[in-house]
Amino acid sequence: MASGVIKCKAAVAWEAGKPLSLEEVEVAPPKAHEVRIKIVATAVCHTDAYTLSGADPEGCFPVILGHEGAGIVESVGEGVTKVKPGDTVIPLYIPQCGECKFCKNPKTNLCQKIRITQGKGLMPDGTSRFTCKGKQIYHFMGTSTFSEYTVVADISVAKIDAAAPLDKVCLLGCGISTGYGAAVNTAKVEPGSTCAVFGLGGVGLAVIMGCKIAGASRIIGIDLNKDKYAKAKEFGATECISPQDFKKPIQEVLVEMTDGGVDYSFECIGNVGVMRAALEACHKGWGVSVIVGVAAAGQEIATRPFQLVTGRTWKGTAFGGWKSVDNVPKLVTDYMSKKIKVDEFVTHTLPFDKINEAFELMHTGKSIRTVLKL
Repeated sequence: MASGVIKCKAAVAWEAGKPLSLEEVEVAPPKAHEVRIKIVATAVCHTDAYTLSGADPEGCFPVILGHEGAGIVESVGEGVTKVKPGDTVIPLYIPQCGECKFCKNPKTNLCQKIRITQGKGLMPDGTSRFTCKGKQIYHFMGTSTFSEYTVVADISVAKIDAAAPLDKVCLLGCGISTGYGAAVNTAKVEPGSTCAVFGLGGVGLAVIMGCKIAGASRIIGIDLNKDKYAKAKEFGATECISPQDFKKPIQEVLVEMTDGGVDYSFECIGNVGVMRAALEACHKGWGVSVIVGVAAAGQEIATRPFQLVTGRTWKGTAFGGWKSVDNVPKLVTDYMSKKIKVDEFVTHTLPFDKINEAFELMHTGKSIRTVLKL
């Protein structure tokens, strides 16, 4: 059962647009149906930076960010049956309660059980488990992995193989699962198909990996940063191009390169102009474009309806369509059996107190994923 309050180190975002501040925080014990986790490793993702920038309308401050992590259960609140202290777990920003109409529908992974409170930066009972310098600190995405200890809802944890290296599989908490699932679940890429992947960061590379595993015969990577091409090819891209090297719009270039367009395209940036290009690069009659990147609040997508009337499909995906509690443990198993890559996404490993450096590496495009060890 849960012991008392734990004092530990955490990276607190006191206000938007400022670097994170390493502080001693108090982490309250888990209440009913909550789990307190000792975080062993966490990575930095663009979503953390997006909220930190102040552009996220759901962003609350002060907050402990972080949603790509892994750790060990320290204690559990009453009524928790799925995990026990000592279990190895990955916190989940999309939970799986198994009871709501979303969980019961095989077409979606978007459990809504704790959506409202999670969006407000609070636990399901409407309160926070974090305090610092006498102030309440908000939770983030139901996970808050930028802390030595965090508290999450019991429906927001996946119990995984205890032998898995946590400084690697923490990436299955967001980016890799998202990109891989976009290809195999959302697009359902078919053998022999042609794919285009816009944005060659961690998510884009995971999409490429998914397309390759699904048997795509041609995978075109698109990015302005040519330093990303070697890695993309290592993951399975057959060629890489930059929109800056062409006079005409990139969708026209792709349509010409592929005799009418690609079978599947993926937008892994969060840029609504690129989303349009990705759709319009698809083949008439059957092309499918998947939006993976998260655009800034209030932005809208546009294209001519004729694009859809003539047989293209526009889709989106969150966490790659995986029902999280069921599938994250399987993804860990797939990694352990070398079916999917994870190690190759980690370009930098830093101690937790260098967290601001990890954000810097991401902004400059020098890293794919930086893992912080706590």
